[in-house]
Amino acid sequence: MMTLTMIHGDTLRAPSLARRMACWLYEGMLMFGVVFIAGYLFGTLSQTRNAMDNRHALQAFLFVVFGIYFVWFWAKGQTLAMKTWDIQVVDRTGQPLTQARALLRYVLSWLWFLPALAAVAPFNLSGSESLVIVTGWVAIWAILSRLQPQQQFWHDVLAGTRLVSKPRANR
Repeated sequence: MMTLTMIHGDTLRAPSLARRMACWLYEGMLMFGVVFIAGYLFGTLSQTRNAMDNRHALQAFLFVVFGIYFVWFWAKGQTLAMKTWDIQVVDRTGQPLTQARALLRYVLSWLWFLPALAAVAPFNLSGSESLVIVTGWVAIWAILSRLQPQQQFWHDVLAGTRLVSKPRANR
C-alpha cells in the first residue's frame, strides 16, 4: 500500500486495487436491495403492471435514489460496503466530503459504465456481448488507476476525492 499523506498525525493509505474492487462488488450486491425496494415503491405508486411500461421513468427514479443513497453515505464518510472493507472517502485534504462534492463524485462515478454503454448503444448486441464490453470497460477503468500517481480512480481525481484505508478500531 502507498502512503498518501499525514493528516492529524495518522497515516492515510490508499487501499489496494483488489480491496477497492472487492468493496465495489460488495456495494453492487447491496444495491440489489436498494433497487428492489425502490422498484417496488415505484411500481406501487405508479401502478405499473408491466415491467416494460414506464421503464425510462423507473431508470430516472433509480438514478435519483442511487444518488441520494451514495451522496448521503459518502458525506458521512462510508457506505456499508466501505465500512466492511475499512475504506473511507475523503476530499483531497483528508476532510469529510461536503454533500456537493459527494454529488459531484456520484455523477462522475457513472464513468464506470456510461462510456461502455454509449459504445454498445448503436449496435444491436446481445445481452452477453454487451456484458463483455461493459465488464471489459470496468476492468480497464479500474486498471487505469494504476497510472494515477496516488493510484486513485480517475473519477475521484476529477471530483477532488480519494479513497483511503481507514484504520480498524480496537475491537
